Amino acid sequence: MKRTFTVLCCFFILIGNAQTDEAVIKNIYNTSLTNGKSYDWLKHLSIQIGSRLSGSLGAERAVAYTKEELEKLGLDKVWLQPVMVPRWVRGAKEYAYIETALGKTNTVNICALGGSVATPTLGIKANVVEVKNFEELEALGKTNIEGKVVFYNRPMQANLISAFDAYGGCVNQRYQGAVEAAKYGAIGVIVRSMNLRLDNLPHTGSMTYDNLPVEKRIPAAAISTNDAEILSTMLQLDKNIKIYFKQNCKQLADVQSYNVIGEITGSQFPNEYITVGGHLDSWDLGDGSHDDGAGVVQSMDVLRLLKENGIKPKRSIRVVLFMNEENGLRGANKYAEEAKQKGENHVFALESDAGGFTPRGFSFDCSDANFNQVLSWQHLFKPYLIHYFEKGGSGADVGPLKTEKNVLAGLRPDSQRYFDHHHASNDTFDAVNKRELELGAATMASLVYLFDKYGLK
Repeated sequence: MKRTFTVLCCFFILIGNAQTDEAVIKNIYNTSLTNGKSYDWLKHLSIQIGSRLSGSLGAERAVAYTKEELEKLGLDKVWLQPVMVPRWVRGAKEYAYIETALGKTNTVNICALGGSVATPTLGIKANVVEVKNFEELEALGKTNIEGKVVFYNRPMQANLISAFDAYGGCVNQRYQGAVEAAKYGAIGVIVRSMNLRLDNLPHTGSMTYDNLPVEKRIPAAAISTNDAEILSTMLQLDKNIKIYFKQNCKQLADVQSYNVIGEITGSQFPNEYITVGGHLDSWDLGDGSHDDGAGVVQSMDVLRLLKENGIKPKRSIRVVLFMNEENGLRGANKYAEEAKQKGENHVFALESDAGGFTPRGFSFDCSDANFNQVLSWQHLFKPYLIHYFEKGGSGADVGPLKTEKNVLAGLRPDSQRYFDHHHASNDTFDAVNKRELELGAATMASLVYLFDKYGLK
């Protein structure tokens, strides 16, 4: 009888100590909102370090800082993964104006696109050809384009609710515009900034020359949306106006950098890995607070929130701060390459690279069976107004980890204000709301907790 009583007591103690998923997730949110670290980490990254373009001193300092902060968390492992990255430098600030008559000019705001070549030392001045897409470019042909500057002026589509869909609908003119224009003898490219609002801030971003020989590469710059409107209006009034621009950018030799990785080793399935991450590099115009300082610090805080709440994961949980997402994706490819070489089984990978705004949910790249499991968790997020659970893309940095069996996901914050700051000089710490950032960290940690507890289908 005494033995039976003891067993029953132990049973009820275990039941009492076993928290429901609702309770665990509530604790995670409470901890993040009352004792979060993400905002303080972001403040240091943004203000004390600043922009972190691949190969720059800022990127080097960010690697050292985040490694040190992860070590303070008492993780089981923290290490640096070497990766060679491109080093492109902007040089002196760009300058441009529209010339309506000899000596009559109107200054406009531009910035070089990432990876662009410089203009000649004295700059470029030429007539302008405005197009909305590559089909219009082809229709004009070499006769109408040779020796001129091509002006790509296709706005982001304002009636699309997802700002990322609007971005995807026009970003090819930035990325491939120089290659296409060079085919017809253009001597330069000006691209309307990827921005839904009208302002005076040019937005940079990556571009490509594909396999175009160096001597045939033409300079490419972004122009602010306000100035794109002005240039377009002036061209309607007078097709003979000219644009002048000068930029001083340069592509240097590759340099060594690092992915920063921290791990809590799993208690039951240490060879099954759950990865959460963002990219440590940023463009150089602002300080990269939304893109992607927010994702970096949220990912770091996921591991801290698990530890703070006494959650001992079954599977190994890794935070990976990827280097060189913006202009090469070398960090992501290096991480996936080494994971494959080591035979690591990455069952789930989550990325935050859509800004530090209010979280709305996740998009998932997975099988129907795994997505149905995810949908069964949706009610756990409803008290936090997280309703968006959809199949779709995940993120550029976790994408190379994709297999037929695993699940990839991307945090999806509200996207309406993201492109106001994306790749521009106003992507700064003051644009990030502390509470929104901390809600995102808690949302990510909650999803990681559920995948660790229940595994894959």
